[in-house]
Amino acid sequence: MNDREIARLVEDGRVGQIDATKTPRYAGPATFALLPEIDDVSDVDVAIVGIPFDSGVSYRPGARFGPRHVRESSRLLRPFNPATGRSPFAENQVADAGDIAVNPFDIAQAITDIERASMALGERATRVISIGGDHTVVLPLLRTVAHKHGPVSVVHFDAHLDTWDTYFGAPYTHGTPFRRASEEGLIDREGSMHIGIRGPLYSAHDLDEDANLGFQIVSAVEIDEIGVAGTIARIKERVGNRPLYVSIDVDVLDPAHAPGTGTPEAGGLTSRELLAILRSFKDLEIVGADVVEVAPVYDHAEITGVVASHIIYEILSAM
Repeated sequence: MNDREIARLVEDGRVGQIDATKTPRYAGPATFALLPEIDDVSDVDVAIVGIPFDSGVSYRPGARFGPRHVRESSRLLRPFNPATGRSPFAENQVADAGDIAVNPFDIAQAITDIERASMALGERATRVISIGGDHTVVLPLLRTVAHKHGPVSVVHFDAHLDTWDTYFGAPYTHGTPFRRASEEGLIDREGSMHIGIRGPLYSAHDLDEDANLGFQIVSAVEIDEIGVAGTIARIKERVGNRPLYVSIDVDVLDPAHAPGTGTPEAGGLTSRELLAILRSFKDLEIVGADVVEVAPVYDHAEITGVVASHIIYEILSAM
């Protein structure tokens, strides 16, 4: 898209990001990337929605404050992405849909709340990117996406599998959503995978059960061997032309790059590696995405918030 085309879209009201040459980035509305609120635009290509819920965590809480933190950390995002040559806010009408009100005391009710709200949002926006919140939220989001597209390929970036059966007898936690999603037929078992898995497991049986649920793994150790290019090749071979849902737990990154999270594991990806992989998704059919597990209380100098905002920016550019 050239400058003239972008200027035309601006004149037509398609680009809603506040002009930082007129209003300082530290001023203005607290929306993602200073974009318009959803009620201020007519047609919405991509909606950014927060899900402030962390009642499903098994270790450090605080991700309920993630959406607000990521929005604040996104103020420096600018209209043109030189790494991709794209202007994501011009090529799509992107709007901030605010937060989904979620019951913090009842996980089952919270899942219902998220599913209903995301279904309604899906009627207004072509695609939705969600900011968590803990990883429990991906189950109702996948229900919504599968309702529209059928079973989808899931590329899941995480230090952990999140395919455990229960935790303390609870079937719905941030460690169980992809098992439930596979059992419910929401994912394409021939096209789904985990990226960046590392750290200790309970037993080798965890890996066997995960494979039976339809996931292939590219571990962090494997990425050391095959690099970013090899990882991209594995993803594209696995996903093909299927509709793709991208789910990113920020703990896929090394704690040096994302300290503000609930279950950090040493030996993760760098932010540069993750962003490079996401840029390659421009050739894939992304139908939805989430970025979860940002816990600002542990986030020194907005390190995690900044990388989370750039993750969303690269997904938007790929869309």
